[in-house]
Amino acid sequence: MKNKSQSRRNFIKKSAAAVAGATLFPSIIPASALGRNGFTAPSDRIQMGLIGCGGMGRANMKNLLNLKNKQVELVALCDVDNKQIENAKKIITDIRGKYDAHAYRDFRDLLETTHLDAAILALPDHWHSIMATHVANKGIHIYGEKPLARTIKEGRAIVEAVDQNNIIWQTGSWQRSVANFHRAAELVQNGAIGKVNHVEVGLPDGKASIGTPPIQTPPESVDWDMWLGPAPKVPFRGVLHFHWRWIMDYSGGQLTDWAGHHIDIAHWGLGYDHKTPVEVEGKGVYPIEGIYDVPTAYDFTCTYDTGVTLRVANASAYPNRKGEGTDMQHKRWGMGTVWYGEKGWIHVSRKGLWASDQSILDTPASQIKTPIYQSNNHWQNFIDCIKSGKETITPARIAHNSISVGLLGEIAMLTNEKLKWDGKTEQFTNSSKANLLLSRPFRKPWQLQQ
Repeated sequence: MKNKSQSRRNFIKKSAAAVAGATLFPSIIPASALGRNGFTAPSDRIQMGLIGCGGMGRANMKNLLNLKNKQVELVALCDVDNKQIENAKKIITDIRGKYDAHAYRDFRDLLETTHLDAAILALPDHWHSIMATHVANKGIHIYGEKPLARTIKEGRAIVEAVDQNNIIWQTGSWQRSVANFHRAAELVQNGAIGKVNHVEVGLPDGKASIGTPPIQTPPESVDWDMWLGPAPKVPFRGVLHFHWRWIMDYSGGQLTDWAGHHIDIAHWGLGYDHKTPVEVEGKGVYPIEGIYDVPTAYDFTCTYDTGVTLRVANASAYPNRKGEGTDMQHKRWGMGTVWYGEKGWIHVSRKGLWASDQSILDTPASQIKTPIYQSNNHWQNFIDCIKSGKETITPARIAHNSISVGLLGEIAMLTNEKLKWDGKTEQFTNSSKANLLLSRPFRKPWQLQQ
């Protein structure tokens, strides 16, 4: 066996050196391993880790691994639930034919022992800021799930960490990389419906109460204390993957979960990526008992310094938005974003794109004087920007503005006050009670990484 191995190595060396033998070389080493035929050579691939191996994390990992030419190498997995790690391992094996990444339960161990060029962060919202600041301070590029953060001050900390470390950040607000959303925003920005005076955003309805489940022993696969992390220490009651969204210590519910989608698109169309409201007021309906405490229904309105108003509500709050009626304007689903202008309206959602008149949608390219950022693949855009140094289509600062609208609405509903907001200082100017909700305490020893 030794002689055969030596002979094979000699053959490879000779084949690589000799022009006459060049055609034999690919039969020994795949083109993908050499960076040929459009493939990225292993040494040039983005070394990536996945922190948070749940449904969104695995979906993002799959999208990145499936990019053409093997541009990404998944080298590390991390989750507090071993079963989630096993699920992620299976996907890697299915796509690449093998699994050779390292697995961790504590992200700090991963960051100390594994070299990463980039990381996917897909965790419950209460972990976003701590995880993001730790990873950013290692100089690692980040694909971070929306919402950017659980509070406005935590979002600001992420923006500062990204800027200070000069890293690339892509938020999981992937609708900006979808054609109908891009078309809608570009039409609105270019005056297809004239000056916009009002916007409506419809998000999913909240989750009904399940009462207070009995205390249970956490699954053996889960490190419950690590899952809680900076949140208050509480006993395990069976609420874990996905359903943490209905508990305020971990999330703001459907409102904050979806703000990074449809509110983000509303801002894009208005050209308000750098603008926040000056005033907000609204009402929420909250469960009267049980462990679920985020609003089951919500409805608030923001006013901007331009006079534009933005209403955000759960979808069923909008009448005639589920197909009733004959007027085209009313044949809309509750979800999505609608801009109302002097010349008509445009509505976009994942169901499609509509306008008050077909001629609006048929606006020719010659009338698009201000083209907007275009990305045809959200995950490819992230990789391209890592390589070029260009800003992504959904950088942290834009994500911060989008989620801030949802968080301002949440605070207005909790305080039941009409609030005035200073976007420069990121403080309310008329409510000390509301200012207390701009941040939250972390359970020791967790803190933002400075």
